[in-house]
Amino acid sequence: MLRTQLYANPDGRFVHDIVLETCRRLPGKTALVDSSCNRSFTYAEYGELVESLARGFVGAGLKPGEVIAIFLPNSWEFAITYHAATLAGAIPTLLNPAYREREIRHQLENCGAVFLITDGSLFECVNPGGLPSLRRIFTTRTICPGTEDFATLLKSTSARLPELAASSRETVAALPYSSGTTGLPKGVMLSHYNLVANIYQLLGPNGAALFSDDVMLCFLPLYHIYGLTVALTTSLALGAQLILMPRFDVKNLSALVTQHGVTMMPMVPPAINALCQSAEAGCFPKDHKVRWIKSGAAPLAPELARRLRDLTGIPVNQGYGMTEASPVTHVGFLTPPEMNRPASIGQPLALTECRILDLNDKEVPAGEPGELVMRGPQFMLGYWKDPQATAAALRDGWYYSGDVVRTDDDGFFYVLDRRKEMIKYKGFPVAPAEVEAVLLEHPAVRDCGVVAKPDPDAGEIPCAFVVLRDTYTPCDALDKELRSFVADRLAHHKQPREVRFVDIVPRTPSGKILRRELRNTFT
Repeated sequence: MLRTQLYANPDGRFVHDIVLETCRRLPGKTALVDSSCNRSFTYAEYGELVESLARGFVGAGLKPGEVIAIFLPNSWEFAITYHAATLAGAIPTLLNPAYREREIRHQLENCGAVFLITDGSLFECVNPGGLPSLRRIFTTRTICPGTEDFATLLKSTSARLPELAASSRETVAALPYSSGTTGLPKGVMLSHYNLVANIYQLLGPNGAALFSDDVMLCFLPLYHIYGLTVALTTSLALGAQLILMPRFDVKNLSALVTQHGVTMMPMVPPAINALCQSAEAGCFPKDHKVRWIKSGAAPLAPELARRLRDLTGIPVNQGYGMTEASPVTHVGFLTPPEMNRPASIGQPLALTECRILDLNDKEVPAGEPGELVMRGPQFMLGYWKDPQATAAALRDGWYYSGDVVRTDDDGFFYVLDRRKEMIKYKGFPVAPAEVEAVLLEHPAVRDCGVVAKPDPDAGEIPCAFVVLRDTYTPCDALDKELRSFVADRLAHHKQPREVRFVDIVPRTPSGKILRRELRNTFT
């Protein structure tokens, strides 16, 4: 079942085009339901809001190529802002609504955002001073002093939408931030061509089992490329119905599954585990219509997939990708039954070339482990203002994933290990270097190393190994103080769940932390 064809030709297509075309084709069909406010939108209404907001942006002084920052939870306001930003010729950058001021400022400064769309409940404790590029801040449901009402952008205006001068291959359509294989978050430049190609790869023959009559439920955060592409834009381009949840809650999810006749859900392994526990407790609806679940963002234990199917009858199909790939490169199969292998990430999508290399960049024989290296139409233009990081990740057109994989005799891929240092907490990536940088600001910390510790509920948790200065003594109070220190500065998923005081952090002669030695202490 090789994948060789795309759903359509992505050349010259812009992200907003493929959504607005559906809005014109299916005007009376429900496009989106925002469960946070019990509000639904037909495709006609969604398209009108996107076009009105795009004109509002232009009327407010936005120029093509400038950056709009979206700092919102899952909501209809997030959705229309994203598609309106690209229609207005802007570059949308996406911020985690759990970010603390330190993280917000880093991203806004790095990308040079000129507009910020947020909510007063998120922004009330943030000082926007010292951000010279930021011209205007608009708040949605809760108005914050010093900001403007988002609703004013939706008022009728005579502003004309710009004609995009650059091609879809050159124009950046999304600027999510990722730590790549290591280091602090970097802007990932995804073009319209990258994103549209990835959607057409998913929808192509033998791709993902998605259809226009699907009802997709999405709790995945839209600031993450998994939720943004696989849920939001794919469902709207296809003409399906999307149910948005602001966050994962298994009780609310179960109610929405029944209420809206949900047929498909993109998920992450910890959420699948919670779904299993709910089903075991008799709380998941037995009369559901869910055809399948796509698992991504973190490795899926085969036993977890079997457990869910036994409990609910819902098959799980694992996929694989990364922000730099818009995000999907591999996905499994639902049918025939012998092709549904939840332990595998499946096979590459159409036009995705894969090589498996050893440490000397030589291809390994089939079945042998090596680093997965790929190229295809979905891979990024590069990292924002970081040519050095771009050159390290993209070499001669090939993206070096940092993941160690193997294939079986049928061409299915299996992820064995990560060379990259990233921690996956409930599917969310955590860069150890970012956590270490914060810990080192504490006066008690002389040295530290942060690694992933296996956890049955979260998949992995950040664990910090800390060397104290001579004047400090390890104790429970200091453990709590260090974790609180990080909690005040970084989002929830980045915070160490455990601190271990050690005499030394092992390093290479060049000073790199030997993280494997730290991880070995867990066994």
